[in-house]
Amino acid sequence: MFARLASGIARRALFTLDAETAHGLTIKALASGLAPSCAAASDPRLAVTVAGIDFPNPLGMAAGFDKNGEVPDALLGLGFGFTEVGTVTPLPQSGNPRPRVFRLVEDNGVVNRLGFNNEGHAALRGRLDARAGRGGIVGVNVGANKDATDRIADYVAGIETFADRATYFTVNISSPNTPGLRDLQARDALHELLSRVMDAREKAAARVGRTVPVFLKIAPDVEEAGLDDIASEVIAAELDGLIVSNTTLSRAGLSDAKGAAETGGLSGRPLFRRATIALARMRLRVGPRLPIIGVGGIDSGESAWTKITAGANLLQLYTGLVYEGPDLVGRILTHLANSLDRHALSGLDAASGRNAEAWARLDPDGEDTL
Repeated sequence: MFARLASGIARRALFTLDAETAHGLTIKALASGLAPSCAAASDPRLAVTVAGIDFPNPLGMAAGFDKNGEVPDALLGLGFGFTEVGTVTPLPQSGNPRPRVFRLVEDNGVVNRLGFNNEGHAALRGRLDARAGRGGIVGVNVGANKDATDRIADYVAGIETFADRATYFTVNISSPNTPGLRDLQARDALHELLSRVMDAREKAAARVGRTVPVFLKIAPDVEEAGLDDIASEVIAAELDGLIVSNTTLSRAGLSDAKGAAETGGLSGRPLFRRATIALARMRLRVGPRLPIIGVGGIDSGESAWTKITAGANLLQLYTGLVYEGPDLVGRILTHLANSLDRHALSGLDAASGRNAEAWARLDPDGEDTL
């Protein structure tokens, strides 16, 4: 109860500031150790092995929160089973002009048009070197500089730079805030991207002595034919998994007209339906074995469980913390464990995808329900 009260007070204070300033203060608080640890003992039934990695629980911090790798250990201390730093590009870049992050409070959503603002490979490499040996699962989300003449080469550079530090890689081609980036989801471009990335991964494996899993992060706005193409290329490239999904360009169903008018990607509760439908449709395409991390609109134990049953093996969140506070992590894990009890299941693998067919039939812009 005290934790919820303190979280509510902190949220009200942060909401008096613009969203990006509030985020910066949150990072500083975590880095300084001022933020209290909310870690709760995970039920052992929540442990999941994905792509050869043993996750203590399925809930991770999505990329975008800790772009520059400043607070991965503090985030793990909140109870997350893993965290993902980035998106990081080879060269530092400032991103789009401010203001560029907007809360849609009526909808529990956020619109951002940050544009891969980050300090670049060298800065992140230094921070990951400094935490070497501490353990914990830290993925690295790699991207391309806005003005790169060969964007695929930027992804390859990310693999080469962090192969001995990343627990896994995420290849992010789904941000709507870098012009032309989503074009890499088209089949021919995706084929070249995955071929070069996986070749770089194999060469790096010979150098560092281990093969780092690679996930592909896609948008929730991909049409049916595009999902077919992505699934085919991912399977052909023997990728280790998918992350579904990034933010959406859709503004369907929003109450906040002013926020809806802002350009950029929409995250939070309004994304949940569209992202979960995309997840379920992709699960049916790739089959039960390929790992999928489900992202988009998770802000409660119920939504986390729904994402699992729609086809996710692991979960990530970000915007949900903005509105619910850090104790959301413990509440989700408790709900997942209770759901296993309620359905008499021994682990999350038994629940994954149980409702994929039903979710896949829904209209992303509709009001039909299960």
